[in-house]
Amino acid sequence: MQRVAIIGAGATGLAAAYDLARQGIGVDLYEAGAEVGGLAAGFKDERWEWTLEKFYHHWFASDDAILGLIAELGAQDRVLFPRPTTSLWLNGKVYPMDRPNIVVANLRLPLSWPAKIRYGVTGLYLRLTRNWRPLEKVTAERWLQRAMGREAYETLWRSLLIGKFGTYYDQVNMAWMWARIYKRTPRLGTFVGGFQAFLELLAEHVQQHGGRVHLNSSVRQIERRADGKLSVQVQGQVEEFDAVINTTSPQAMLRLAPQLEGAYAEKLRSLQSMGAVVVIFALKHQLLRDGTYWLSLPASQPDKRNSEFPFLALVEHTNYMDAQHYGGDHLVYCGDYVVPDHEYLRLDEQELAARFQRVLSRFNTAFDSTWVRKWWVFRTPYAQPVPLVNHSQRLPDLRTPIPGLYFASMSQVYPWDRGTNYAVEMGRDVAALVLRDLAGGGVTGGSVGKA
Repeated sequence: MQRVAIIGAGATGLAAAYDLARQGIGVDLYEAGAEVGGLAAGFKDERWEWTLEKFYHHWFASDDAILGLIAELGAQDRVLFPRPTTSLWLNGKVYPMDRPNIVVANLRLPLSWPAKIRYGVTGLYLRLTRNWRPLEKVTAERWLQRAMGREAYETLWRSLLIGKFGTYYDQVNMAWMWARIYKRTPRLGTFVGGFQAFLELLAEHVQQHGGRVHLNSSVRQIERRADGKLSVQVQGQVEEFDAVINTTSPQAMLRLAPQLEGAYAEKLRSLQSMGAVVVIFALKHQLLRDGTYWLSLPASQPDKRNSEFPFLALVEHTNYMDAQHYGGDHLVYCGDYVVPDHEYLRLDEQELAARFQRVLSRFNTAFDSTWVRKWWVFRTPYAQPVPLVNHSQRLPDLRTPIPGLYFASMSQVYPWDRGTNYAVEMGRDVAALVLRDLAGGGVTGGSVGKA
C-alpha cells in the first residue's frame, strides 16, 4: 500500500485525507493539537449542548466546495442557513448592511447622494464581474477611491481595510476585495452542533476508509531520503512515506523542510500574513439588542490603542444561533487581526480580556461586569494572508521542488479569502494531484499550482 502523510488536521488536511483514503492510499494525518479542525476547531463549555468555534466562522450559500462535501457525507440536513443582520458602526450609530435589503440599506448610509450612487454602482459592478486578474494589479485603496470616490472610501472602506490588514491596508490588492464582495450572500451557514461537529464527522469518514488520525502529534522534520522515500519525524519516531502533504503556514513549511531552497523557498519567505486574537464573553444578557450578529467597527489607524475601539469586529453569535444551544449564555466575540509580533498575541489573557471588556458598555449602556459569566482567549500568529499587488505571481505551487512533497495552505486559496470552503477545495485539489503522481509511477517535483 502506498502511504501518504498529511500534516495538519484542519479542513484542508481532512479533505485531502478523505479523498486519498477512499482510493486505498494509506493515510496518516498528524495534528499538533488535541482535536481536529485547525483554525476552524471549536470548544465546549460544560453548560453547552453545542460546540463554539474558537475563531468566528460561517459559510456563504455560494460555498459549493464544502456544501458539496457535506452532501457526499449525507449530512446536508444538518446545515443551517439563517439570515442574520450584519452592520457597520459609523459615528456612534449602527447601520444594517442588508436590511430590509441591500439597496435600502445603502440609501440609509451617511453619505451624500452622489457618493451613494457611485458606491452602489461600484458594488453592482463588483458583484457582476468575474474577471479579477486586472484587479490584482492595483491596490484596493487606489481602485476604490477612483471608482466610488474619496467620500465613500474614507467613510466606509478605509477603516475596514485598516482593521483587517493593519499597516498593510494600503498595499492589499483589489482582487481580494472583489472576492469578498463577489462571493458574499445574506444567508450565512453553519452546522448543527458547530463546525467542530462537521470536522469530527469528516475525520470519522477518513478513519472508516482506513486513514489514521494522530492527535497531539507535532511533526518536527520532513526529509527526502536517497531511496526516494520521504521521512517524517514525529513524537521521537521516524516514519517513511511515498508522499507528504503539509498544510501548515509558509514559515512552518520552511522549518519542517530545510531541504527547500532557491526560488520556491523565496516565495514562501515573501508571503506575509496577519495573526488573530479573539476574546469570547459568555454574558447573562443580550448585548446587541437590535439583533445584529456581526458589527464591523471603525479603525482610524493601525494602532488600535489610538482608535475608537481596541478590536475590529464584535460578533454576537447568539444573535445568529439560539442561546438555548449554549445553556442560555449570550456569546460575544471581540476579534482583531494583528501583525505576528503584536502585543495582543503575548499580553496576559486577563489584561487582554479586561481591555476588550471595557468598551462593551458603548454598545449597551446597561452592560456592567456582573453580566460576564466567563470568558476565553484564543490567539494564533497565522490567520489571514496578506495579498499584495500581483499576488498570483508570488504563490508557491502545490508541488514543491522536492519530489513527493506538497504544500497546500490558506495562503494559496487566492484570490478567495481564507475559510473552510476554500480549504476543502484546496485539500481535494492536492489529493487529486498526489493520486495522479502516484499512479504515474512516482512523484516528481514540478510547477503545478492553482490560481
